[in-house]
Amino acid sequence: MKPVASGNVARTKLNGIAIVVVASLFFFGCAGDERTAKGKKHYNHYCSHCHGESGQQGDGFNWERMPDPRPKNLASNAEMSTFSDKEIFDTIYRDMRDWEDPKVLDDENYFAVPTMPTFKYTLSEQEIWGIVAHVRTLHGMSFTYDLDARQKELEEALQAARPDMEATQTAYDAATEKVEAAQEAYEETLTDEQLDDYEPEEISLPEEAVFLIANEKFENAKTALENFSKRPKRTRIKSPDLTISEGERAKQAALGKKLYTDTYGCNGCHSINDVGGLVGPVLDRAGFRLNDTWVYRWIRNPQAMKKHTRMPNLGTSDADAKALTYYLGTLRAPIPENPIPEAG
Repeated sequence: MKPVASGNVARTKLNGIAIVVVASLFFFGCAGDERTAKGKKHYNHYCSHCHGESGQQGDGFNWERMPDPRPKNLASNAEMSTFSDKEIFDTIYRDMRDWEDPKVLDDENYFAVPTMPTFKYTLSEQEIWGIVAHVRTLHGMSFTYDLDARQKELEEALQAARPDMEATQTAYDAATEKVEAAQEAYEETLTDEQLDDYEPEEISLPEEAVFLIANEKFENAKTALENFSKRPKRTRIKSPDLTISEGERAKQAALGKKLYTDTYGCNGCHSINDVGGLVGPVLDRAGFRLNDTWVYRWIRNPQAMKKHTRMPNLGTSDADAKALTYYLGTLRAPIPENPIPEAG
């Protein structure tokens, strides 16, 4: 076999490295393009009615109807360049909070406004990162967040939580068996008459409390990893018990009115008395038109009721959903002469 010159070997290696680098750039470039394209699709479906397709203020059909503070100018490089990818993500992926709470107003890490809904319980993390990538294009910037590192972080958190959960479960099971064995041994010493009146003592095991904490940490880590690539499950909401006294209903309705504007920002998309957004149905006559049980289930998980609805799951608690339901039940305006047309 004819020997190959060392110079040729060097060039061959360099060419090989170049091919790998180019292929890697092509792969990650394609992955980024695909992520941004999907993000644009989700942005147009869930965000453009308020922010506009261009991101310019006033572009979205709902913009003029929104209360202050209105959506930011996503097309402004001067403003949007002050936010990191993670800060934009945290605005979209968060829990809704009461904007009359001083703790919320003083929280420098809470960037959203009351009429900005969360998509934490509607879309996967990856889908929301895609929206962030598309938003970056609106003001001429590039998405730089390391998604591979984020996924690795979630995987490592789950791996770290598993051994602790398994160890505490083993300890809890062993403690339970020991207690049950002691109870059985004690019961064997009792007469039939004593057994008739015997009720086992409920024992609180410290091992159970430790296991529950470790198990919750494990389940949270497991859910976080699942929600990275998959949307939260559309669990069916059971029919609630909405039977309360009239006096308590009035109190809960007042709380629901406050939640409607100050926590969940429903007025950003819905209107009452010709005030509010045009994205969702007008709610002036919700007390006539809508069934309480249906309203409650819709508020708790809209996607379980209608898969592609624009209304996101806002992560409402059982108590908040009931209060909102009671409030909407009080809305019984007369039929308007010139009703507002619903959004197309």
